[in-house]
Formats: sequence, structure tokens, C-alpha cells
Amino acid sequence: MKIFVAGHRGMAGSALVRALQARHVHAEIVVRTHAELDLLDQAAVHAFLAEQRPDLVIVAAAKVGGIQANNIYRADFLYQNLVIETNVIHGAHLAGVQRLLFLGSSCIYPRDCPQPIREDYLLTGPLELTNEPYAIAKIAGVKLCESYNRQYGRQYVSVMPTNLYGPNDNYDLNNSHVLPALIRKAHEAKLRGDATYVVWGTGTPRREFMYVDDLADACIHLVQAGYDGALVNIGTGEDVTIRELAETVMGVVGFKGDIVFDSSKPDGTPRKLLDVGRLAATGWKPKVGLREGIALAYQDFLARGISA
Repeated sequence: MKIFVAGHRGMAGSALVRALQARHVHAEIVVRTHAELDLLDQAAVHAFLAEQRPDLVIVAAAKVGGIQANNIYRADFLYQNLVIETNVIHGAHLAGVQRLLFLGSSCIYPRDCPQPIREDYLLTGPLELTNEPYAIAKIAGVKLCESYNRQYGRQYVSVMPTNLYGPNDNYDLNNSHVLPALIRKAHEAKLRGDATYVVWGTGTPRREFMYVDDLADACIHLVQAGYDGALVNIGTGEDVTIRELAETVMGVVGFKGDIVFDSSKPDGTPRKLLDVGRLAATGWKPKVGLREGIALAYQDFLARGISA
């Protein structure tokens, strides 16, 4: 079996490669760097897939970022994600690839839909404005997979991960997600001996977080189980407030000061908790708890020497 992992250097993609290797999957894992294969180049992507003809394509490549990056670079997030997914998904189809796994995002669901969020809530209401372009691109990817399945009998499965964190995360404070940003802020505040560290928003929104190696394990589980059904949420089924998250990060990092919430900054969606019943029905459940996962992420942060 030959498996092409698109986006293998990203947080999710690298975790998928680790999971494939850890599970001793008897497969040839095919990867390409951006310099070797630009996923925005349709002709190059189609030629590559036609040459390689993998048995499975995993689409983990995407342009990603936090609230600020999503809100500022709206055209970039919409255009680049649309192009990446259409190039890879259509290219896989043209190359005769029967099985594909597309990684989306939980932001595809309406801003104010009921909680926990079931897969069938998709397209039932308005999206969160700050990340609407990214969400629309990912929704298009889901519908693209569904359409190839319906028209051509492909087995293109879409999975919607919750908020991810862990090894290879992005800690750039200008465009990172909330958890890596909190880790870096708490660490640097500790080094400076600050009395406080600033957290965006009010601290009241609730979010669900999953250690990225758990996501990868769930994806490989679905592949090995031969799952060929509808959209699947991948998450822990548990959430915390941003205040609780910030306090847990403080404990792991060892910062002894206080939190100051900057309510002039956006909160985003009030709550985003996934219903993971469909995934649980396949026999899978997460292994890494939040505090344990944050400790592992902090070790990775320190090992990479991101902050002085």
C-alpha cells in the first residue's frame, strides 16, 4: 500500500506520519516538501499523483492560523485552501485513487448552533465572521469529497478535528491559535519575572482541545477500519473555558503571576464542543488528557528553542 500524506511538515501531517510508523502500517509513506511539490500548482500536483498513483491520499495540507490571522488575511485563507484541496482531491480522482481522507476543521459549523455540535448541523446557520473564509474553503472540501463519492463511487472521507495542539505547533504570536499563544506568553512572562500575562478576550468562551497525536491515531483507526461513511467529528467530547485553559497552562509552565483579560480583543464563537458519538461508535476514544498534552507540548516548545 502506498500512502501520500499532503502537508507532512505541519502539525497534523507530521503526527499522521508518526502514527502510520508507530502502528507499523505496512505501507510506503510518500511525502514531498513545498520545494519539491507546490500544492498550489495544479499541473504539478496532477502530474505527481498520476506518476505515484497512491492507494490512499491524506489531505492534511492547509493554510492555517488563529483569530487574528484568519481575520486579516481573509483572501489568502479562502483562495489558498480552495486551491490546495481542489488540486489534491481532483488530482487524486484523475489518478484513479479510490480512497482519500480530507482533514477539515470544526469551524465549518454555524457560530451559534446547538452544543455539542453534531455533523448534521453543517450549513444550518451563519458562520463565525472572523474565520468565515477559512470555514467556507473547508466546507467546499467536504462537499467536493461528497460529490466525488456520489458521482464516481469514490471513498473520500472527511474528518473534522477540534482545536489541535502539540509537536510542531505554531507559536508565532501574530498568527497562532490560542493554546500555543498561551504557552509562549506564560513562558516569556515567567522568564521576565512579570506579575501578569495578558490573555485575549473575556476568558468566558468554551473550547475543546485535542492533542494532535490523538487526532492522527483516530484518523488511522478510521482508515484501518475501512470507514466509508459520512463526515466524522474528531474530538475529546470535553471542553474548558479560556480562563481554565490559561490557568492550566500557568500551572504547567510554572508562571506564578496573574491573568489579565483584554476584553477589547475578540472572543470568537461562544462555545465549540463537538459531538463525537459517530467516532466513538467505531470503537475509538482519546488517550491524552489536557494537562498531560499541554506538558508534552511545552516540552516540544522548549526543545525547539522558540523563545529565549
